[in-house]
Amino acid sequence: MRSMQKEVDDYIGQFKEGYFSPLAMMARLTEELGELAREVNHYYGEKPKKSTEEEKTIEEELGDVLFVAICLANSLDIDLQIAHDRVMNKFQTRDKDRWTKIEEEQQ
Repeated sequence: MRSMQKEVDDYIGQFKEGYFSPLAMMARLTEELGELAREVNHYYGEKPKKSTEEEKTIEEELGDVLFVAICLANSLDIDLQIAHDRVMNKFQTRDKDRWTKIEEEQQ
């Protein structure tokens, strides 16, 4: 995670403009999430892609979401590895009994 944050920071750091404001990045993140939702809907939903629409993939759109999320974290000095570790701890403690584990189902 940290290497991805550094790679994005090195990329953005070569431009005078630097990172957009957090509010602008939230708007961009929302835009990218919309594009991801559109692709998921084309592949798994009831709305097929028009023949005139550009071919994109879910993988590409997820990559765009990840890039903007990393930009937002970097601009706010948030270490995404720490954020990830905290959320995983939350799921492994608070939510540990929330879902049916596969091994419990097989008994």
